[in-house]
Amino acid sequence: MNKLGRAIHNIHAADAGRQGRAGAVHPLARLLVALWYAVAVVSFGRYDIAGLSGMLPYLLIFGIWDGISVKDMAGRIFPVLVLTGIAGAANPFLDREVYWRIGQNGVTGGMISMATLMLKGIFCAASSYLLMWEIGMEGICYSLRCLHVPKEFVTALLLIYRYLIVLLKEAERMMQAYKLRAPGQRGIHIKAWGAFVGQLLLRSIDRAETVYESMLLRGYHGEFAGKYFRWEKGISISYVLLWGMAIACFRAVPVFELTGNLLQRI
Repeated sequence: MNKLGRAIHNIHAADAGRQGRAGAVHPLARLLVALWYAVAVVSFGRYDIAGLSGMLPYLLIFGIWDGISVKDMAGRIFPVLVLTGIAGAANPFLDREVYWRIGQNGVTGGMISMATLMLKGIFCAASSYLLMWEIGMEGICYSLRCLHVPKEFVTALLLIYRYLIVLLKEAERMMQAYKLRAPGQRGIHIKAWGAFVGQLLLRSIDRAETVYESMLLRGYHGEFAGKYFRWEKGISISYVLLWGMAIACFRAVPVFELTGNLLQRI
């Protein structure tokens, strides 16, 4: 299976596994908790890597509860790790003040700030992945409308996700046609890149017009009705309050630092 085929399979598998997992918690409650977690993560200082590590229990609890494979999640957030690594690559050269020493090797502030930046990116990406796994794009869009986000933005976001798989299938079909015309060749020749992208753009425009006409025939008036989510008010409010306080405790209490001090005393 090629990369496009694996991407299509992963989207289908995620949508199939998400059915019936929303529970009694309102999607807006889950979105608010995820946003609060992201705010708490980015609020740490650039040298506070020990305190930032204390935000890990949130991801562990949700990952175990939802039965998410660590390998799959790592594969999804790996691009974020690369981007944050590139963004902080200059830090070790700009900040050379030694903060820690491990034997004869010194750990500079630039190394710490780079690691902190990468951890922030990983934690935020992982929490977004967990949110997407729990309520899906429809739940996220429904929650955004509850927050009165403009319907044009929400509709565009939902359509991009819904028809991304259509674009991937079209690209896969073009790749198969290209391979039949160029057997034994690995990938697409650089001279054919422009024509390939142009054909994909034209096919996407034609498909978009067809999809829009179908939407109008089905009564589309500028906004999706959205999926109906069964939820209980008391459970949703308790979910927000309890997780809000838990995240605040993770932010305020240096868990790993206190654990290390306790082990030293023992």
